[in-house]
Amino acid sequence: MQIRQALATDRDALYDICVRTADFGNDGRHLYEDHELPGHMWAGAYLALEPRLAFVVADDDGVAGYVIGALDTIEFERRLELDWWPALRGRYPNPAGIARDLRSRDQQIHRSIHRPVLTPHEHIGAHPSHLHIDLLPRAQGRGLGAAMMTTLLNALRSLGSPGVHLGVSPANERAVAFYKHLEFTTLAEFGEHGLLMGMRL
Repeated sequence: MQIRQALATDRDALYDICVRTADFGNDGRHLYEDHELPGHMWAGAYLALEPRLAFVVADDDGVAGYVIGALDTIEFERRLELDWWPALRGRYPNPAGIARDLRSRDQQIHRSIHRPVLTPHEHIGAHPSHLHIDLLPRAQGRGLGAAMMTTLLNALRSLGSPGVHLGVSPANERAVAFYKHLEFTTLAEFGEHGLLMGMRL
C-alpha cells in the first residue's frame, strides 16, 4: 500500500470509508439512510478546504484509508460557516422541532449541520491543529495507521503548528489505545461524549 496526497477525485472513496467506519470504527452503513451524511460531517470539508493536509493510503483495490486535518481549528470552523455548511443547510432540513431523543441518526447530523458544535477553545490553546483518521479493515494492523499519522504530523510541523488535538469516543477503546501509543495525552474529558486528546509538535 502507498500513502499519497489526497486528490479531489478521492472524494467518493473518503465518503465511503467515513460511513464504513462510522460505528466506533466499524461499518456504520446500517445506522444511516443517507450514506453521504457522515462524509459531509467529518471528511469532505477537509478535502475541499485543507487539501494540503489530506492524505490517503491506497492499493490496487483503491483507497483504503485517510488522514485529514486542519492547521488552525478556529479558522477552519470559521471557513466551515462561510464555505461548507450553507450549501448543506439548503439540502437538509433542520430537525429542531423533533425532540432530541426521537431524532434518527440522519436527523442528528442534519441538526449538527445547522447548529455545529464548536471545539472548546479553552482546551486547545497549545494544540490549535486537529485531525481525523479512518482505515478500512484491510489497511489495519499493518503499521499503516502510524505511518499515516506520521505523514500528517510532519506536514503540520512543516507548517509551523505547535500542537494537534483530536476527539475520540471512550467507547472506541482500540482508537484510544492507538493514540496513547503515539503519545497523545488527554486534554479534557466529556464523560460518555468523548475525550479530547492532544500532542505537542
